[in-house]
Amino acid sequence: MHWGINDLKEGYHSRALKVKDEKGELVADRHRIMASWRNYFSQQLNEHEDNDVKQAEITIVEPLVPEASAFEFELAIGKVKNHKSPGIDQIPIELIKAGCRTICYAIHKLIISIQNKEELPEEWNESIILPIYEFC
Repeated sequence: MHWGINDLKEGYHSRALKVKDEKGELVADRHRIMASWRNYFSQQLNEHEDNDVKQAEITIVEPLVPEASAFEFELAIGKVKNHKSPGIDQIPIELIKAGCRTICYAIHKLIISIQNKEELPEEWNESIILPIYEFC
């Protein structure tokens, strides 16, 4: 089977006819397949607390990462290749590059604000995961 980029743009649709669950058994029901993937990625991506590990107290005197300039953001955005798939926001890199100075300044302000608050926006916890099947 061959899928194109347009299939990915329309959103993820399970195309697997059969997968193995956590017990190694083949699953063919669509709902059980999705539940199996949900369980797998939940185990892989979510942090599980380990009560045996003690957190060391860390004292930071100066920032670990120096504050980047707006010019550095502009250079970095200019180096991103065109025609890449956009993320959840569906904003293509070409649009960001088209409004370079204004958008670079806005991104710079956002990143500096996040760096100062030391907290990521909740929306940044979302991601798109596409399982890649290996056909033998």
